[in-house]
Amino acid sequence: MSESVSEAEIAGTAERAEPECDPAAPAPLNLPRTPTGDAEVDARLARLADADHLATDGHVEVYEDVHGGLRDALTALDARPGPPGHPF
Repeated sequence: MSESVSEAEIAGTAERAEPECDPAAPAPLNLPRTPTGDAEVDARLARLADADHLATDGHVEVYEDVHGGLRDALTALDARPGPPGHPF
């Protein structure tokens, strides 16, 4: 009364039981991002999460966009009027 199971059936069952996992597929890094308190900077840092869903060759565009935005935010700090300095 024993039923024989072919090796092909066993292999097929094992293949179905394991979840499909493509090591070359993009995977989120799930790195924590701590808010800075500056809405413009926080928005730029949040944009980094877009790279989590792209292949590696797509990261450059995201990184350049974030870098440019952060550079603009720093440049804007120099343009803001500050307290008057001491005339010497």
